[in-house]
Amino acid sequence: MTKSPFMASLQHEIRRRGYAIKTENSYLYWVRRFILFHHKQHPRELSDEDVKTFLSYLANAKQVSPNTQKVALNALAFLYNQFLDQPLGKIAFSPSKKSPRIPVVLSKEEVARIFTYLGARDKLICGLMYGSGLRINECLRLRIKDLL
Repeated sequence: MTKSPFMASLQHEIRRRGYAIKTENSYLYWVRRFILFHHKQHPRELSDEDVKTFLSYLANAKQVSPNTQKVALNALAFLYNQFLDQPLGKIAFSPSKKSPRIPVVLSKEEVARIFTYLGARDKLICGLMYGSGLRINECLRLRIKDLL
């Protein structure tokens, strides 16, 4: 993939400052998305209002998580405050709302039905996991001496 001179210089600046490679990739991704969202306009031509519009779009249309929206904000804050030296003002965007996480729990009958389809070895492993709350790797690392 060819990078624009702008994105290449942004990447060089991120590396010069010693940011982690994951941070670099994340920031470049969100800056690229921001530029594409604004029909490839150069960020110097865009304002605080355009940043607000993009962040609100992420929350409302794309329904990203609050943490994802914060990463995008941090990337744009770096772009404007550190790289372009055009500090962003106070941005009043609509924040993402954390969706309620509803746990999925099987009933005893559903678990019993699943167990009827398992062979002896797998039934033992699943029974240990179900009865004790072990994770898969924890269960698979068990040895006879651990059980005695």
